[in-house]
Amino acid sequence: MESDAARAMPPRKPRNADVRGREYLTAEEVERLRRSALALGRYGERDAAMILLGFRHGFRVSELVGLRWDQVDLSRKTVYCRRSKGSKNGMHDLGRAEVTALRRLEKGNAGRSAFVFASERGGKLSRWAFDKMLRRAGLNCDPPIAVHAHMLRHACGFHLINEGHSTRRVQDHLGHRNIQHTERYTELCPDRSARLWDD
Repeated sequence: MESDAARAMPPRKPRNADVRGREYLTAEEVERLRRSALALGRYGERDAAMILLGFRHGFRVSELVGLRWDQVDLSRKTVYCRRSKGSKNGMHDLGRAEVTALRRLEKGNAGRSAFVFASERGGKLSRWAFDKMLRRAGLNCDPPIAVHAHMLRHACGFHLINEGHSTRRVQDHLGHRNIQHTERYTELCPDRSARLWDD
């Protein structure tokens, strides 16, 4: 017979690996998400820009929603990535698409908020609001994409490794202090097994 204490215990949250086939997105899926977010709601430009920067710079959600205008230099085309969880901060270059998106946001902001991705009231967008937007954009894709916010960071790591960048360079880009955290992104790199077979 089950004890009262055992019955009172809430059910355990299933592991992510048991719910989803993989914990990252492909670059093509990220682009589909970005286009979906752009077409949804009044804040499509902000949301699409968040997805783009989250992917290209491997931002954690807290780093992304906390991004401030004083970290962005559009004239030099750089962004200062202030990392959390003891990771190393760093300066990253901004691509053309990012600069264009950020200039549009800057023009619309007109100094009203210190945050790049501001909420409706000009404050910092919540992590919950970003995750909700991302899931909505995923459901709006055809076919739908099951997504959560941290998958953008994983997508960055896997994409850079698959593009042939060294583990050390990806470690620096993501701000990992321990290279073991970066080596997980080499696990699914197709080049690791492609050389084993000729047919």
